[in-house]
Amino acid sequence: MAISIFDLFKVGIGPSSSHTIGPMVAANTFVKGLQKDKLLDSVDNIKISLYGSLGATGKGHGSDKAVLLGLLGEQPDTVDVSKVNELISNIHDNKTIRIGGVKDIRFDEATDLTFYRKKSLPFHSNGMKFSAFSQGGVLVEKVYYSVGGGFVIDEEQRDKINAPIKQNKIELQHPFSTAEELLNLCRNEGHSISEIMLRNECIWRSEEEIREKLLNIWQVMKDCVDAGCHNKGILPGGLNVKRRAADMLESLENNLSDDLFHQGSMDWVNLYALAVNEENAAGGRVVTAPTNGAAGIIPAVLHYFMYFCKAYKTMGDDGIVRFLLTAAAIGIIIKENASISGAEVGCQGEVGSACAMAAAGLAEVMGGSPEQIENAAEIGIEHNLGLTCDPIGGLVQIPCIERNAMGSVKAINAARMALRGDGNHFVSLDKVIATMRETGKDMRSKYKETARGGLAIQVIEVPVNIVEC
Repeated sequence: MAISIFDLFKVGIGPSSSHTIGPMVAANTFVKGLQKDKLLDSVDNIKISLYGSLGATGKGHGSDKAVLLGLLGEQPDTVDVSKVNELISNIHDNKTIRIGGVKDIRFDEATDLTFYRKKSLPFHSNGMKFSAFSQGGVLVEKVYYSVGGGFVIDEEQRDKINAPIKQNKIELQHPFSTAEELLNLCRNEGHSISEIMLRNECIWRSEEEIREKLLNIWQVMKDCVDAGCHNKGILPGGLNVKRRAADMLESLENNLSDDLFHQGSMDWVNLYALAVNEENAAGGRVVTAPTNGAAGIIPAVLHYFMYFCKAYKTMGDDGIVRFLLTAAAIGIIIKENASISGAEVGCQGEVGSACAMAAAGLAEVMGGSPEQIENAAEIGIEHNLGLTCDPIGGLVQIPCIERNAMGSVKAINAARMALRGDGNHFVSLDKVIATMRETGKDMRSKYKETARGGLAIQVIEVPVNIVEC
């Protein structure tokens, strides 16, 4: 096991880590491959095909824009979100695209980018194929899979879903792949979960670098909450969903002492989560935590820690770092043994995972033992088992935005419950993760980010550039 915390927490853009960040990374990787093989000068045209969940809901998730940005050479963590629409409009207007930022080729989205709504590639439901053509025919074809959280693998790596991370074969100081192994390490070494994670991370970076990068992640999260609390209007996509966070902030600030619901911390937690996921739905800058669809839960619970927990006053940024390290440890275990992909196991893999991670992080900074932290994570994910991914219109809006608020409150309650106990509990985190994996296998595809079941069928979607096969 050699997954870094920065493989889970990545800066990117909304609205989806698997449908936006993943395709952008794949397109960028494809172009870099052409450059590496000195084939770029020979390319006259590129065609892209999106399959499975990408084909079914990619239009609403911005996969088309993401692919084009990736072909341009843009990266999820550095692309200027304020210029995305301008970049895409230039491609549409000119019927050309400057691949890798260096060569103009003809490109007509109507014929060169196809969504296959009901056809899937082997291995994973988020499949995509890139084909580069010259006058002599096909130069290169590559298939990629976006396996959740922005992770992308190609066909050579598909036998091991974590191959892009494992291939470096780095030996960690304290390797673990299950919660039981992690707890045994804590007992044997006398370290907290965050200390185990920190020691593992030091394989790649110094403690100072790790701290700096984590606090940068935290700053992006705070900036996202702030942006979401002040941006108003209607979210893009055609559902005409109104952004609520800004109005909610105004209402909370104007009713600090006299509120219908006797205003407390949970009102603010709801606000923080909604703010992040409205920004995500609008294509703003977010942090995968561990995915975009569940990006609001960890920031919301961190804000709860910062504003409503006395421990933050004494811990400060050290508490933020420990929270994120602990949350990542749980995320790694889930990814190793199940999935964080809504297209693979439903929303239990996204909101459920984020809820468990946030519950664990909060329990750590509130003084919980490793056993109490494991209990908090178990409670958080257990009570999200079976959660479907059924976005209306294929957009990360309904029920996704509110679902983050509910997951945030649930994470806080899971930590509180665990901290009132001694860490002993009936069902282990490992057993719940195994249950999530099996539940995901049993779940019908229409409930796994295809917009063909659940809430999604209550609104008729008119597909664009989608092939019904």
